[in-house]
Amino acid sequence: MPDFVLAPPAIASVAVAGWAERFAVRRIFCVGRNYAAHARELGNDERDPPFFFTKPADAVVDSGAVIPYPPLTANLHHEIELVVAIGEAGFRIPRAEALAHVWGYGVGVDLTRRDLQDQAKKAARPWDWSKAFDLSAPCGPLIPVAKSGHPEKGRIWLAINGEVRQDGDLAELIWPIADVVSICSEAVELQPGDLIFTGTPAGVGAVQPGDRITGGVDGVGAIEVTIGQPQR
Repeated sequence: MPDFVLAPPAIASVAVAGWAERFAVRRIFCVGRNYAAHARELGNDERDPPFFFTKPADAVVDSGAVIPYPPLTANLHHEIELVVAIGEAGFRIPRAEALAHVWGYGVGVDLTRRDLQDQAKKAARPWDWSKAFDLSAPCGPLIPVAKSGHPEKGRIWLAINGEVRQDGDLAELIWPIADVVSICSEAVELQPGDLIFTGTPAGVGAVQPGDRITGGVDGVGAIEVTIGQPQR
């Protein structure tokens, strides 16, 4: 076992429904604009091929958490997403074999500093500061494939303080789960512990300190987080 000059950081992880054991997170990949209505509401063409951005593994936070309103933004947005948990490594995975690499599924929220994202787009700069900040990837408990199957349809929704803001169906995914896994594996060798946030339906919008975010995906699970006051 090697020695380190500093203590290694804790392993990022998410809960597994009904299990004491947790799922160790290696990387987080996110798909942009994977629902046609959401692509249109952002002024984009839904026929574009999928693209990916990343978040650090330690951006994950469990359902039930209070997330401080992040710095550098006045326009924090919610984006509810189906999360795919990879359980078997693969590179250039054929679409027909992609689902065999999935360990399970969960419900996540891609928190986005939309004002910073808009600035980055205009300047043709990376999205990191708008997407990859602390606690920006809340994720509910995962459910193994043996219990969930591979969802192809089902309601995906998000509410703020009980008012539904996003309400879609997994059947509306432009690029279904097998495509997303296969296409992602063309660029990187997927590994056990990788999470893929698969995109969000229409209805994204701003949240404020004190807001309670709830959401879910039929047959997969639910998530609940509260936006707290900014850190001082």
